[in-house]
Amino acid sequence: MTGLPRTSAPPRVLTVAGSDSGGGAGIQADLKTMLALGTHGMSVVTAVTAQNSLGVQGFWELPVEAVRAQYRSVVDDIGVQAVKTGMLASAELVEAVADLLAGTDAPAVVDPVGVSKHGDSLLAVSALDSVRTKLLPVATVATPNLDEVAQLTGVVVDSEDGLRRAAAAVLAFGPQWVLIKGGHLRGDAVDLLTDGSEEHVLRAPRHDNRHTHGTGCTLASAIAAQLAKGRSVPEAVTAAKEYVTGAIAAGFALGGGIGPVDHGWRSTGA
Repeated sequence: MTGLPRTSAPPRVLTVAGSDSGGGAGIQADLKTMLALGTHGMSVVTAVTAQNSLGVQGFWELPVEAVRAQYRSVVDDIGVQAVKTGMLASAELVEAVADLLAGTDAPAVVDPVGVSKHGDSLLAVSALDSVRTKLLPVATVATPNLDEVAQLTGVVVDSEDGLRRAAAAVLAFGPQWVLIKGGHLRGDAVDLLTDGSEEHVLRAPRHDNRHTHGTGCTLASAIAAQLAKGRSVPEAVTAAKEYVTGAIAAGFALGGGIGPVDHGWRSTGA
């Protein structure tokens, strides 16, 4: 029968990230992804952006006390089965969020957001060391793209052969697992997931679609949603990769620039 109340809540996932006023990335993409994958999404807003399909016109970070209060309100009452972090903007916010994650008994997916899809900086240079020394060590899974790998480690990757070197450089900062996203390379979309001993190469066809805004946020949120369901890290990442590949294939034009991936592609039949 339909219309009956649920007897239990779905798995709960918390995103700690910036707001995207255009709805394609950030908190908005995270919550859409979490809903699409059958979990209850909750949010801690770290920054507000003025953003559209053409780029980021400006952003304003929230005070540390506002971020901490949002986090404690959710975690202390509702609880979480997984946490995902995105745009943290400043060293102060990075360190505050790292402290909160360290005290939370749930897996943490860290997307070390440095720049937007359009090349706009979303992280102060002064915050990079805090990401390396405070945030990455508390990550269950870190999900940097190749630009973020270069920003954090100095390792530049221009071919699939360099993914393992990039992973080792990021793992040196302490995350349990790292997913090096090779989407900027030529050929298939190849990612490398490793904890330093176990390796998984995830390969998917590259879709000829420029509307890929929000891909990184969506992938990290999908991993967090799958972890909240109790899946292992390799299982969660594999399922998340499948979901985001479909979302990229169904991405659509919006505005005059780069449109978003389609978070509801499974339910819309796209």
